[in-house]
Amino acid sequence: MGLEHWSPAPNAAAGSADDAKELAALRESAQAGDAKAQYLLGSRYRFGNGVKQDLSQTVQLYRRAAEQGYAPAQSDLGVLYANGRGVAQDDAQAALWYRKAADQGDAIAQNNLGLMYAEGRGVPKDEAQAVQWFQRSAEKGEAAGQYSLGVMYASGRGVKEDAKAALKWFEKAGEQGHVDAQYNAGMTYAEGAVVKQDMQRAAQWFEKAANQGLASAQSTLGFLYANGQGVAADPARAVQWFERSAKQGYTLAQSNLASLYTSGQGVAKNPQKAYFWLLVARDKDASLEARTQAAGEALTPAERLRIQREARSWKPVREPG
Repeated sequence: MGLEHWSPAPNAAAGSADDAKELAALRESAQAGDAKAQYLLGSRYRFGNGVKQDLSQTVQLYRRAAEQGYAPAQSDLGVLYANGRGVAQDDAQAALWYRKAADQGDAIAQNNLGLMYAEGRGVPKDEAQAVQWFQRSAEKGEAAGQYSLGVMYASGRGVKEDAKAALKWFEKAGEQGHVDAQYNAGMTYAEGAVVKQDMQRAAQWFEKAANQGLASAQSTLGFLYANGQGVAADPARAVQWFERSAKQGYTLAQSNLASLYTSGQGVAKNPQKAYFWLLVARDKDASLEARTQAAGEALTPAERLRIQREARSWKPVREPG
């Protein structure tokens, strides 16, 4: 469904004279027992911001703040336990600290606790309980909680299936920049099963997600540009989106990109690149074997060997997002 979320990272201008003063003041306040200062200093160690990154120090400082009831520290300490960062992985401890923060109204912790109930991690699996926590988080405006609640409505987990409610929550989360929610909203409008099909609106949601680096959205948007659905047909833009997705390892985009290099739509014909992308895609989709062999037959033996070596050494590169 999703990963546990952190509290927003505190801002700091690492390396400046003012930052050095702020860091010294944080240390002094943290040593004196100020919970917020302990949390902020712990976050410095978590990000390596003005100090050498040290997650064990983060755990110690978050724990000191959490034990004083500081909700952001409780929530983030839960994330550390859930992921085994700076401390031995322990779902029960993660759930314990999420609950402490969630009971104080921390929307991020409420979503994270909901995820634990949805997946049965550290607590008995209870999808109805998960929905309750997602609802609380969503109503506070937390995008991750809105997305999680949308997933539960879409799948009928812990609540009666309600695709329109799911779309409502996906759009709310998507408007805040939640990339998976943007993609799901786009798919809902593209499929037209829940609401009247609206390819233009679908394309808008896909583009938002694609611009954030989501490979599946980039591939889908490439398809829309290739076929003129929801957007004006533009093979060159289709190539651009397929290529971005393909470089991240998305198999369907790799296959579609190969097709455009073969046909010369939106890009100059290039049988070598077509063969390369088919080789890469075939590793995950055996149904491409015949196409790959046919593409290879258009090349010389030397070209095939060279491109096969390149394909074997190729690795996907994820876009930051």
